[in-house]
Amino acid sequence: PKLKQFRITKYYHIYIFPLFYLFVFAALKCVCQLCANHTCETEAEGACWNSVMLINGKEEAVKSCLSPSELKGQVFCYSSRNVSKRNCCFTDFCNNETLHLYPHPLLPVHTYGSSWGRLELAAVILVPSCLLCVGVVLGLCALQNQRCVHSKARKQDPEEPLDDQSLVSPEKCLKELIFDMSTSGSGSGLPLLVQRTIARTIVLQESIGKGRFGEVWRGKWRGEDVAVKIFSSRDERSWFREAEMYQTIMLRHENILGFIAADNKDNGSWTQLWLVSEYHEHGSLFDYLNRYTVSVDGMIVLALSIASGLAHLHMEIIGTQGETAFTAGHC
Repeated sequence: PKLKQFRITKYYHIYIFPLFYLFVFAALKCVCQLCANHTCETEAEGACWNSVMLINGKEEAVKSCLSPSELKGQVFCYSSRNVSKRNCCFTDFCNNETLHLYPHPLLPVHTYGSSWGRLELAAVILVPSCLLCVGVVLGLCALQNQRCVHSKARKQDPEEPLDDQSLVSPEKCLKELIFDMSTSGSGSGLPLLVQRTIARTIVLQESIGKGRFGEVWRGKWRGEDVAVKIFSSRDERSWFREAEMYQTIMLRHENILGFIAADNKDNGSWTQLWLVSEYHEHGSLFDYLNRYTVSVDGMIVLALSIASGLAHLHMEIIGTQGETAFTAGHC
């Protein structure tokens, strides 16, 4: 029995020692992505390494072996929150599991449309909006300014005389105006306020005569021809006497030259004194008789018109109290 016990003890050491060697000193096998057979071996004191990292929004896994020297560095087995996750294990192929940074694997992020950031998008939205607001404000200001200009233009300056458009109907022609003034007015020309501004609205066309006291021009007023007798400031007495006669005595008659207005105008170097009357293309009676030969019938018509005009000038003007004032023919 002692011999049998010795043999068992002897063979026990023979079988136990290899098993202990294989368990302690055998190589550790791990999964390796970069190896040929996806398998690597390290010393028994090494470890299997498994890591996952977030790269460009995707999880990238790395599996390999760690030698004892690498394991002592304690770098490969520690994780960083939300950036990487590492795991070290010490059994064969223990790193075959797949690690994840989050409870569920991240899906690849797909971006559609523009790749602009928040700042660029804010600029694209705000800049056109601001420009539109500025344009609207400028447009409103311009419209308001235009309205103010028009309202000021429509307002009458109290120190300036009234425009003739406000006192004279623009639809009526010159003959109608003269007829209205002779039947319903005083017969002394246009309203006084219109006479003070008529020189601004008449455009002189051509000189048609020249005499002792001034020149006679053909002008345009309200689209019609008028005769403008221009006196110099030296002949103010003659201009005043003639204007006073036209304005104070009722001379409106179809056979007498129609008076329109008396006004003055400053041309820069001297003051012009204007008498505006009807325009007759044949000129005065003297000019007409020198140019044309008058027939018997024409002479009768001329004599009748002259007699009618002179008779009107010699008619007595009855005053407001029923008294005779004077006759224009002897002024």
